[in-house]
Amino acid sequence: MFDGLESVVDPFDHNLLNYKMSELCPAYAPFFGAMGCTAAIVFTSLGAAYGTAKSGVGISAMGVLRPDLMMRNVIPVVMAGIIAIYGLVVSVLISGDLKAPMPLYTGFIQLGAGLSVGLAGLAAGFAIGIVGDAGVRGTAQQPRLFVGMVLILIFAEVLGLYGLIVALILNTRASDTPGCDVQ
Repeated sequence: MFDGLESVVDPFDHNLLNYKMSELCPAYAPFFGAMGCTAAIVFTSLGAAYGTAKSGVGISAMGVLRPDLMMRNVIPVVMAGIIAIYGLVVSVLISGDLKAPMPLYTGFIQLGAGLSVGLAGLAAGFAIGIVGDAGVRGTAQQPRLFVGMVLILIFAEVLGLYGLIVALILNTRASDTPGCDVQ
């Protein structure tokens, strides 16, 4: 793929066009895109797993006292699972744009997109888990707390949605740089 590159890139020529392949499109640029892809799915899955586990413990404890509320209080688990879908969407979009050679700018943008959705999803998953655990336990003792719990869960979920929106905007900007055409 890089055959004949040595004849195109002259290390003593300071013309930017001749350095295009080595400085603007290094061989390691796709690594940053792959790390963005990985960060998106790993961090959102960690947040979703924590939110599911923490809420599930609360649902199990609540089910001992009020088994009639089990299905009604499964909402935190569903909302935690949605967080992982955000990471999956961004991860698939980033992986679809990975290629070699690619501009370093594109790799950094993809890394930023993956980290934005991943870390926002991690934070949202933690919030959903903590609120879900306390909320379903409180709902078992006082059913009027259910609406308040759902509202707080929505605000926690929207944190992950903010990360998704930023990641999608960043990913659309990844193609704003010129390609890596070797002349």
